[in-house]
Amino acid sequence: MKRLRALLRLVAPLALVFGFTGLANAAPPPVVVVPIHGTVDDGMAHLVERAVQQANDEHAQAIVLDVNSPGGLVEAAFRIRDALFAAKVPVIAYVSERAYSAAALITLSANRIVMAPGSSIGAAEPIPATVKTISALRAEFESTALRNHRNVAIAGAMVDRHVDLPAYKATGTILTLNTREALSSGVADAIAPSLDAALASQRLSGAPRDQVDYSFGEEVARFATTPEISGLLLTLGMLGLILEMQTLHGVAGTVGVAALALFFGTHVYAGFSNGLVVALAIVGLLGILWELHVVPGHGAPGILGAIALLAAVLLAFGVPFFFIAIETVSTAIIVTVALFALVTRAYPENAWMKRLAFVGVQGADYVASADLTALRGAVGTASSFLRPAGIATIDGQRVDVLTEGEFIQAGTPIRVTRVEGARVFVEPVTLPDYT
Repeated sequence: MKRLRALLRLVAPLALVFGFTGLANAAPPPVVVVPIHGTVDDGMAHLVERAVQQANDEHAQAIVLDVNSPGGLVEAAFRIRDALFAAKVPVIAYVSERAYSAAALITLSANRIVMAPGSSIGAAEPIPATVKTISALRAEFESTALRNHRNVAIAGAMVDRHVDLPAYKATGTILTLNTREALSSGVADAIAPSLDAALASQRLSGAPRDQVDYSFGEEVARFATTPEISGLLLTLGMLGLILEMQTLHGVAGTVGVAALALFFGTHVYAGFSNGLVVALAIVGLLGILWELHVVPGHGAPGILGAIALLAAVLLAFGVPFFFIAIETVSTAIIVTVALFALVTRAYPENAWMKRLAFVGVQGADYVASADLTALRGAVGTASSFLRPAGIATIDGQRVDVLTEGEFIQAGTPIRVTRVEGARVFVEPVTLPDYT
């Protein structure tokens, strides 16, 4: 026992030394940085929900939202706000340029807001701006501001133009705050020229950062739902269907259907579309393909299919982006027509139109009639009784001939009056004597 106690006296100081050294070398909790860039959609909502879960699991020092967005889907903003409210660590939002519409609600969900010089926040009137949607969204903004101890009236004025705030906006307009106004009204807590400066202002300058990135599926969905890529997919889809009408080989139609499937699939994943829009698109495609391959020339399946497909495309962008949808679809139609005009120069035959018209089939043993125009004006002899058809010998060759209606006895001299294709018309040189 004495030896054990002596050993413990020697080990205990060493354990304390190594224990304190381990604590000194332990990495401090990280700061989880989440990009709120571009359109607010379900892909972004997925990202924020993952980031909040990561921050809670790692006991992070804070969640930092790097905000620069014109807005997007209100439903996705609700998901992001609810996820941020479930965070067990402080949430800091840094507005580098702008936080409009749905992005404004996300920013107001943060415990602390830091804005860059020249940035702005607000402009959150919903589309469509009905009494119901304005009332619902205004309540969301006001309750979010109330939760984080911010001016409720200012939050409501970002949504409802009828909120009277003469100190910040003219009557009947939507509120958008610049940096100075946001700071003076209490919406913003600080001003910083960069994200590093913003973290320093919140005493997080030395904290390690965990940058949360989009997954592959989220990246594809967000990339494919941009107006430029959406327009390209629509152009490929429409051009493929039109070229399928030109060729009926199936290749162009397959490419067109695949492009449209990618268009609708990414919009569904990003939250812009739903199953009803996809069902409408499928009905439209089936109607067009039915017209091309099953009942060409009927018209009704193709017309109804085209209308259904166009409606599905417009709805796929979501109601808040209806005007962007109109612009994208119009551009895609113009580009499609131009490309189709170029393609028809290389493939002028229209296979679909050929199916609407009868085309005679000429086999390998088909022989065209001989050209007999050289017999016009030639003379010969009726080899048989012409009544009015018969056989004559002209320039030493037997020829099937016709008279103009009269009967001509065999052996009567005849002359060719005209030739119509394979028909040779003759008349007697001297009328026969029947007396």
